[in-house]
Amino acid sequence: MGLFSKMQGPEYGITLINNRRSVRKFLNKEISLEIIKEMLEAGRMAPSAKNRQPWKYIVFGNKQKRELLDGMELGLKREEEAKQLLPKSVSGILDAQNTLAIMREAPIIILVLNTNGKSPFLTVDNDERITEICDTLSIGASIENILLRAEELGLGTLWIANTCFAYSELVEYLQTDKQLVGAIAVGYANENPGPRPRKALEEIVEMRV
Repeated sequence: MGLFSKMQGPEYGITLINNRRSVRKFLNKEISLEIIKEMLEAGRMAPSAKNRQPWKYIVFGNKQKRELLDGMELGLKREEEAKQLLPKSVSGILDAQNTLAIMREAPIIILVLNTNGKSPFLTVDNDERITEICDTLSIGASIENILLRAEELGLGTLWIANTCFAYSELVEYLQTDKQLVGAIAVGYANENPGPRPRKALEEIVEMRV
């Protein structure tokens, strides 16, 4: 059986997909390790290029989460005031600061690594770039599985890429040379966001059949 139980009926999967939201307000309520493992088990079952399974998930809560996010805050300040890793994206710092506040409120933060990848600030050759693209696609599939399983388990999530602004500080804290792809904030939702606008199918699909 797949991610969606056949016992739920043929429309269950699409209903779960349609109901998933990005949550930015969380209740002060703990999540059991068993539930977190269920989410990550769904991520483990995702397809991956050449079955490389390039994902690694590091789960942070409590004191460890606070230390991690203190490091992220230092990175955002450095990016804003001093040496910038992303000088053309400085307009995104305010959004990243808002994301940091959300991450502090969420009880669990999951950092996502590409175990085959290098720092995005290093030069790679063409073959390495293609491998990186394929592995990033694979990791995206794994994260989506996690988000959908979290929805099924009654949790709210936020898929985060703003870790890029504090890349150096975060990988130093992790003591890793693997590529940091992003993060997932997880908790019980303290809001019920409505659906965001979506492009019409006609705008995104070209039929050549």
